[in-house]
Amino acid sequence: MKTILITGSTDGIGKLTALKLAKEGHKLFLHGRSEDKLNTVINEIQEASNNKNIKGFVADFSDINAVKQMVENIKNEVEKLDIIINNAGIFKTASDKTKDGLDIRMAVNYFAPYILTESIISVLEKGSETRVINLSSAAQSTVKKGVLTGAVAINASDAYAQSKLALTMWSFHFAKQHPNITTIAVNPGSLLNTKMVKEAYGQHWSPADKGANILFNLALSEEFKNDSGKYFDNDKGSFAMAHPDTTNQEKINILLNLTKEIIGGN
Repeated sequence: MKTILITGSTDGIGKLTALKLAKEGHKLFLHGRSEDKLNTVINEIQEASNNKNIKGFVADFSDINAVKQMVENIKNEVEKLDIIINNAGIFKTASDKTKDGLDIRMAVNYFAPYILTESIISVLEKGSETRVINLSSAAQSTVKKGVLTGAVAINASDAYAQSKLALTMWSFHFAKQHPNITTIAVNPGSLLNTKMVKEAYGQHWSPADKGANILFNLALSEEFKNDSGKYFDNDKGSFAMAHPDTTNQEKINILLNLTKEIIGGN
């Protein structure tokens, strides 16, 4: 039995993955933005899986301080984590800015998983054969300083692509820093049948199960235990090359130094 945290698990592939893992008898910590919705999903999954070992954490990932509070809650309540699936993501929203003045895609898709994962290293290191699965995307584009800091406003799809590249660059760096943790970035599949995709594009190419299945396998399968620091492209069904910036150490250093400045100031 593994102890697993899945962020953004009240909808879409996060919820489907949680159900698959619950049915296998694992201990789960789910995360959502709405306490009511989170509790509803926990009850749903407990009943569907006959697994009562499911708890939750509430945090609005567009709020850096809320993420930091969730970190403290995890440290107080969770003895160890074997797996974290950084699944929470956002594309189109009513407001493009967070209350801290950041682009909301950058905050939820990059800063939140960065803060969460880096801050609970002590909990992850107590896990067994620990894995970190980071939800990347086929959409990746070079991170611009102004977009990272929130000084420059751009359209949702460009901001999304930059946030996903930032996450993937950090993912590769994290894998090097923590050789005892298997860290994999994954594009779960393009245009899956999820709420986020429907709101953004109004259409889908593949069932959401396609994404849930690869997250389940990357989290648990022995097949992937030696694949740390890689990018799995589920559109191809195999590991692939990510954006060239993911291996540019100078760009990674600039990204991480800026990140520390930004989140330290919020």
